[in-house]
Amino acid sequence: MAKKRERRSAPGSANRDNQAESSTRRDNRGELASGRKLVPFLVLFFIASSIISVIVYRFKYSPTRSRESDAHQQDVMKADLSYQAVLTENSKVENTSRRHYGYPVLGYITPWNSKGYELAKRFNSKFTHLSPVWYELKSQQAGLVLEGRHNADIGWISELKNIGHALILPRVVLEASPLELLTKKKQRNRAINLIVTECKEMGYDGIVLESWSRWAAYGILHEPSMRNLALHFIKQLGEALHSVSGKDNGQQLQLIYVMGPPSSKKLQEHDFGPNDLEILSEVVDGFSLMTYDFSSPHNPGPNAPLKWIQFTLSLLLGTPGHRAQSLANKILLGINFYGNDFSLSRGSGGRAILGRDYLSLLEKHRPVLQWDENSGERFFFYIDDEDGKRVVFYPSLKSISLRLEEARLWGCGISIWEIGQGLDYFFDLL
Repeated sequence: MAKKRERRSAPGSANRDNQAESSTRRDNRGELASGRKLVPFLVLFFIASSIISVIVYRFKYSPTRSRESDAHQQDVMKADLSYQAVLTENSKVENTSRRHYGYPVLGYITPWNSKGYELAKRFNSKFTHLSPVWYELKSQQAGLVLEGRHNADIGWISELKNIGHALILPRVVLEASPLELLTKKKQRNRAINLIVTECKEMGYDGIVLESWSRWAAYGILHEPSMRNLALHFIKQLGEALHSVSGKDNGQQLQLIYVMGPPSSKKLQEHDFGPNDLEILSEVVDGFSLMTYDFSSPHNPGPNAPLKWIQFTLSLLLGTPGHRAQSLANKILLGINFYGNDFSLSRGSGGRAILGRDYLSLLEKHRPVLQWDENSGERFFFYIDDEDGKRVVFYPSLKSISLRLEEARLWGCGISIWEIGQGLDYFFDLL
């Protein structure tokens, strides 16, 4: 079979094709060169766009924006703060709703300080838990009685539930004789029934229980058998509360337990320690740690030195890798919103002061505010006509910021005693 001949193009046609191909290549090279020139511009454009987007996002939404970028600069970024700045800025609050602190925040409210009730409504969204100080469980002849319902403000609770989601857990202090309460099963059951029934009838979300310091004062925690009974009572109460669902949210009732800081550099027999924390961790939803009242009229000084707070957390949670460290998220580090005014010249004497007292002292004495680097607190001296030289320690934006950062590093929540005692702009940090 004959092979098909290949068609040949005419010389002129071939030349035209070659010219066209050469032209196309030149065009492609030109386009590629042009494209290469555009690449750096495109890269720079996208980088610049990304940076601008991040800046805009942080400016609008970052939780650290608030006092830290405004009046907050005067206090947090600088150690030298004037009394005039406090008087001018303390009532200015930029953010009443958005939370900045991501871990649980418990705020205490006392019935003898009405400002706390108003601030709980105004800054409701800043809190996960609110604890009005209302109840005491007392011995009564051969039985027990739960006193304090007359303190309860149903209208206030209703307002809180309408405007926010903070859980309401009234504080209950166990005043009853521990020997009767802990050693007799009938008494333990009676106490638990009184508390759970009150939560059901009043629509609470649980309680904050304070008993350890009372039991330590009675001297019962030194005995292993009594200590075990004490821990058993707390566990039994926690289980009873968890078995009940709240009226409004359907969640199980919660138990937060109050514990004091160690009384010395080494844990004593009566101190609440890491083992107690582990034993109760399954039935207690949070532990309110009272890291304040470090100083007293007999030993004037800062309210809660930062190094002491760090030491307390280390003693309670152990070193990194210790089993108790996994429970840091259940700790509510105590932060005081009150201050102290101590006498330095006539023996010993002192008093707790609230925000309004602090502002009055600033207006009257116009003191030089000083920063104590060791404790991380502000203070000032003044002369009183009757008592002579005095020193005042009171929280500031800077001192609170340092403690929030410490709690954040550990992964802890915070508990504030108490919210009506501070200055309004403290809430910008929460």
